[in-house]
Amino acid sequence: MDAGAENRLIPSTTRFFEDLQTGDSWSSQGRTITETDLVTFATWSGDMHPLHTNQEYARGTQFGERVFHGPGTLAIAFGLEMRMGWKERSAIAFLGIHDWNLIAPVRIGDTIAVREEVVELRPSATKPDRGIVKTRLQILNQRGEVCQEGFWVVLLYRSAAYTP
Repeated sequence: MDAGAENRLIPSTTRFFEDLQTGDSWSSQGRTITETDLVTFATWSGDMHPLHTNQEYARGTQFGERVFHGPGTLAIAFGLEMRMGWKERSAIAFLGIHDWNLIAPVRIGDTIAVREEVVELRPSATKPDRGIVKTRLQILNQRGEVCQEGFWVVLLYRSAAYTP
């Protein structure tokens, strides 16, 4: 991503389809992953794999310690991305995730943030009041290392079509 093109958005800065341009980018605030996050995700997902829940087991792995669940990291990224507010009133539906890759582990104590860039915009083929936005999303740790990345696709209203 081009750091010069980065726009830091404040919450509730809604962007409608026509407000966006390819190359627009922004970053979220950080959030530290806690022991509670790991235990909560393990409990409600049912994923009790010892890599996440057994320190002695995890010590013998390539990671040397327990790591947070990849899908748990993704779930937290959804919240971080929504807190940026750019699609607060404009989003109609989340359409999908493409080419999602888990690159580096997220550990208890890591602080993650989301970096997002608009990579494709296309009007809806069937409904003129909306458009489809594809963004490249990266989850980074406190050292700026990419832990996960891929593409998210969302359906947005055009501003003229939005009614609160």
